Amino acid sequence: MTGYPTRIDFASARDIVRGVAGNRMLKAERVPVTRASGRILAEDITSPIALPPFDNSRMDGFAFAHASLSKEGSTTLRLMGQQFAGRLQDLEVGAGECVRITTGAPLPRGTDTVAIKEDCVEDKGAVHVPAGIAPGADVRRVGEDVQAGVRVLEEGQWLTPARVSLAAALGIASMAVTQRPTVAVFTTGDELVEPGLPLAPGQIYNSNRDLLMGLLRAEGLEPTAWPTLPDDPERMKVVLADAAAAFDVVITCGGVSAGEKDHVPGLLAANGRIHFWKVRMKPGMPVLFGELDRALFICLPGNPVSVLATFLTLGRDLLDCLQRRREPRPRWKAVLGAPWRKTHDRLEFLRGWLDGTPDGRLLVMPNAADASHQLRAAADSNALIVLSEGARDYRAGDVVDVIGC
Repeated sequence: MTGYPTRIDFASARDIVRGVAGNRMLKAERVPVTRASGRILAEDITSPIALPPFDNSRMDGFAFAHASLSKEGSTTLRLMGQQFAGRLQDLEVGAGECVRITTGAPLPRGTDTVAIKEDCVEDKGAVHVPAGIAPGADVRRVGEDVQAGVRVLEEGQWLTPARVSLAAALGIASMAVTQRPTVAVFTTGDELVEPGLPLAPGQIYNSNRDLLMGLLRAEGLEPTAWPTLPDDPERMKVVLADAAAAFDVVITCGGVSAGEKDHVPGLLAANGRIHFWKVRMKPGMPVLFGELDRALFICLPGNPVSVLATFLTLGRDLLDCLQRRREPRPRWKAVLGAPWRKTHDRLEFLRGWLDGTPDGRLLVMPNAADASHQLRAAADSNALIVLSEGARDYRAGDVVDVIGC
């Protein structure tokens, strides 16, 4: 007996990751709104003011009372002043009068309608306004975007630039967000050589470090890359223990299967805790999730496509839960562009290219190079096609789930 789940289905693995991370969610901190993009909101935001905060002009033109217009034909109004965007001028517009106004400028007293500048003719202090202008035309009313006192952003949302802009428009100077997890990245293996150095027979370049660092930076994190670990269990034990005492998350690549040089599972079993090892998924079956000291460990296989698939499907879930993210990641339904024969029972994440069709459908084309070491196929793909458990033949035109990558 191992004492921990092994060879479990993907849904169970994901539930374990979410459950463990949910009990170790990070604290909140307050940051300036200028630094909030990409963070996870840790509070609800209620609008302190309305948007717009005052009636204002939608266009450059002339503002007046609609009652001043002739019911038939055009109308000539006397131009008695101007109101630009900025501080409201002390103007009162009477019957038969108008003011020049710019986009975003507040409406002066006595006005309720705007005529677009290009539609009017100005001549010697008079403005000829065309017929057919509706009451309230080209006026943005107070609160038509956001009413004061309503919830506009929710705890657990990912702060996109548009959401941060909304907070800034409401005058909010700082926001409570969840702390970002600290992440240590390890690659393992005596065969690894850094890019730029000569290769000896039997050696390969270390591509997984750059893959993981890029994936983590795309999540807005600032990971720390440690030197490559040799296949030496004593050296691994010391270095991983140092990282476990200092980081929230430790991600390793390689050394996690069942070979003579795969020391990571034994080290975690002996010195920490394993929550599961091996998941019925392709690629990435040997993935391990555990903990040591203060750090949660997600230990990925060494093949680069397995690294990509396990990080996007389980690693991001771990980071999201630690940061209290409640919004699900985008996931789409797409039409399969070519037939595919699935010959195994595991849940599969197949590389593919997702694009739109002229008739408005999403089409995903599977990449024929599906082995877990074929990095070129991952480089040529922008999506993972989710193929459900069980062997089956997929036909072109079948609808499948797709994850962006």
